[in-house]
Amino acid sequence: MFAPTRLAMKKLGTEMNAAKPDTIVISTPHNLRLRKHIGVVASQFSSGSVAGGQRSIRLRAVCDLDFAAKVVEAAESEGLPVVEANYGALEGPLSNLAMDWGTLIPLWFLLKGANLRSKVVIVTPSRGIPIRQNFDFGRAVGAAASAERKRIAFVASADQAHAHKKSGPYGFDRRAAEYDRLVTEAVRDGSLEDLMSLEPDFVEGAKPDSLWQIAMLAGALSVVPMRGELLSYQVPTYFGMLCASYRP
Repeated sequence: MFAPTRLAMKKLGTEMNAAKPDTIVISTPHNLRLRKHIGVVASQFSSGSVAGGQRSIRLRAVCDLDFAAKVVEAAESEGLPVVEANYGALEGPLSNLAMDWGTLIPLWFLLKGANLRSKVVIVTPSRGIPIRQNFDFGRAVGAAASAERKRIAFVASADQAHAHKKSGPYGFDRRAAEYDRLVTEAVRDGSLEDLMSLEPDFVEGAKPDSLWQIAMLAGALSVVPMRGELLSYQVPTYFGMLCASYRP
């Protein structure tokens, strides 16, 4: 059922292997839920597991604390509501924050599947602040990356609308298909920033996980212009899944 998405993710893994980034910044909707604040993981490690069907996968990543601190500093200098978060010990192997599925699944393809040892920076958007501030945070990431000598990749991890089927946990809403169409067109047209003008009621009806990470990606692209390529889109169950690649 998920073959188009899986094949597209494998293609992204091949591209990531060719790019060989030192650090992968990944924005996820399923990690820290901080009230009216964007989060940046500052543990030394992040690890987790996901079970699906007859198989489970595990992943442990090393966090790039140096670049994470630079991202936080850049965001704070812009007056953005950002919080640096650690878990467990201050440092060492017990400084290990749980890896959510919105981080683990992409990194399974883009890190482990690409046979890379890139460090990671996990960031968590906020839906409780103006979406423009998520965009501005993406700009701060882009500015921090531009000032680095190392190679940085940015991943906006998210499923699209979650209200495609009546049998799904969020029910059916016609706005789901419309939202996904607008996102697909924005990727094709290079107009991600336009999605930030969507009405809140429309977004709530479609129930996407993606808009806030897309805003961060759009912010990063405003600093580091890239060309997007739509690799796949499908609705295998009740939610839409889209894969795209961006290159300078």
